[in-house]
Amino acid sequence: MAATYPQTMTPTDFQHSLLTWFDKHGRKDLPWQQNRNPYRVWLSEIMLQQTQVTTVIPYFNAFIEKFPLLENLSDAPIDEVLHCWSGLGYYARARNLHKAAQLIVKQGYFPDTLLGLMALPGIGLSTAGAILSMAFNKSHPILDGNVKRVLARLNAVSGWSGHTQVERQLWAISTQLTPVERVADYTQAMMDLGATLCTRSNPVCTLCPVNTHCKARISGTVSMYPTPKPVKVLPIKQRIFLLLMDQDERILLEKRPATGIWGGLWSLPEFASIEDANYWCLAKNLRIVSQCVLKPKRHTFSHFHLDYTPLCVKTENPINIVMEANLAVWYNAGEINNLGLATPIKMLLQPLNNEDNND
Repeated sequence: MAATYPQTMTPTDFQHSLLTWFDKHGRKDLPWQQNRNPYRVWLSEIMLQQTQVTTVIPYFNAFIEKFPLLENLSDAPIDEVLHCWSGLGYYARARNLHKAAQLIVKQGYFPDTLLGLMALPGIGLSTAGAILSMAFNKSHPILDGNVKRVLARLNAVSGWSGHTQVERQLWAISTQLTPVERVADYTQAMMDLGATLCTRSNPVCTLCPVNTHCKARISGTVSMYPTPKPVKVLPIKQRIFLLLMDQDERILLEKRPATGIWGGLWSLPEFASIEDANYWCLAKNLRIVSQCVLKPKRHTFSHFHLDYTPLCVKTENPINIVMEANLAVWYNAGEINNLGLATPIKMLLQPLNNEDNND
């Protein structure tokens, strides 16, 4: 027997129910909600892209302490910005944040229009809507992951949200429901509802303020929404990371290209095979004192698995690498704390840093 749905809630009724719940249960003590301004809201929205609130909070606090004003971020070297972002992942966000800060300072004002915000690198339609709503109290819909989940369940919208037709349908619903008044609270309430009650797994439907009109709950199909992304087998890439150390325990690091995986971060020389790494050392006329191969590890990106094997090599005649724009340098273990390093590289080097600190 088909489920019988009650009459659809009007946007006004939906807004009232959601905001009443938010006033009692919504999150109001997040660090970016304090001393709210466009810079803090923008920074939080960029950090929250594909990242949980609990993970973002310490990064946000450290970032604001280092760069309290947008002008501080604009003036900072990109290496300092990437260092503060190190471990948060999706490093293009940090590079775009830095570029956008420089553009904002150059134009002399923080954009407060949809087109003005979306002209900045790293800001899409939903992020722009969130900034306008929460920093400028302008009525604009959003459609982040939490909101997609809430709306897909509320309206039983089938199909993966990455498909154009489904995304358009969800945007239309979000636009229809977004109020003109209290839009900042409404936007936060939608995020909170998805993050605290309408969660990906084990949603607490009994406490949801709009559960009497949720089509997925009424039909007992909450677990079916939103429709998951079609399963795709991730390819595997294999690399050798050369952990080259001189007699003073300094480590050779290379700066990666500005774009691509780990763009702009410091990393270890990378090779397709151990033979290639050894040939490189031979071509540099290195006198090898010791060499060992460590256990392979895996780091998963959104679109592939990286299986990497650390090759530890110690040399007694460190090469004096002089490369254009200082793309390769020797660092002692204690200095790595000041660098922008990808998480796998940081994990490889951290034991060396601890040993150095214990000396």
